[in-house]
Amino acid sequence: MEMKPSILVVDDEERIRRLLRMYLEKEGYAIEEAEDGETALRMATDTDFDLVLLDVMLPGIDGIEVCSRLRQVKSTPVIMLTAKGEETNRVSGFEVGADDYVVKPFSPREVIYRVKAILRRSSATAYLSKDASSSNNIVFPNLVIEHDAHRVTAAGQEVALTPKEYELLHYLAVSPDKVFSREELLKDVWNYEFFGDLRTVDTHVKRLREKLNKVSPDAAAMITTVWGVGYKLEVPK
Repeated sequence: MEMKPSILVVDDEERIRRLLRMYLEKEGYAIEEAEDGETALRMATDTDFDLVLLDVMLPGIDGIEVCSRLRQVKSTPVIMLTAKGEETNRVSGFEVGADDYVVKPFSPREVIYRVKAILRRSSATAYLSKDASSSNNIVFPNLVIEHDAHRVTAAGQEVALTPKEYELLHYLAVSPDKVFSREELLKDVWNYEFFGDLRTVDTHVKRLREKLNKVSPDAAAMITTVWGVGYKLEVPK
């Protein structure tokens, strides 16, 4: 019997948790709840959830801090819930590793869409070590992407990436030396058609470079900014 994908819903308002639970369970997800930051962090650390829906404004430690601490130990996908107009919080969320955000008041259909989009690309086994089919490997001198295993190694060391960081890197690597605008990346990697903050792309590129740079400055340098246009993955000559 196939296990249901598990989602941790974190919000201090019971009515919002109840609403999200109702819609998500209808889609076949197993739901756990937390109403404050400390509980959310403990649950997300102790349990391998497939995704965390995380409100920014929480009693105790806020959602930004929860996401930041979680990222130190896990790559669980995180969708932030932010109040309308809290643009600073959205940017801060991306800077600490959130994969997506939904603005309150939200449409339950939009939440479902975002959840499905992320879970489609990241499964519970996405980060398990396993042999990947060589036909799906992308190999550069300092960077190897094993797509079946969702595994990235730079200079021989494995790099732990969030699902969205991995998607971004893989998307660029599939078309090396091709320049993509921020709008293209937002549309194709984040599935945003007509809305979304372009800084989402910038913060993810920054985090991706930082993670690669820790093990291989040469690999990090492959992600090149084309000023006034966007980004590309440049193959060393």
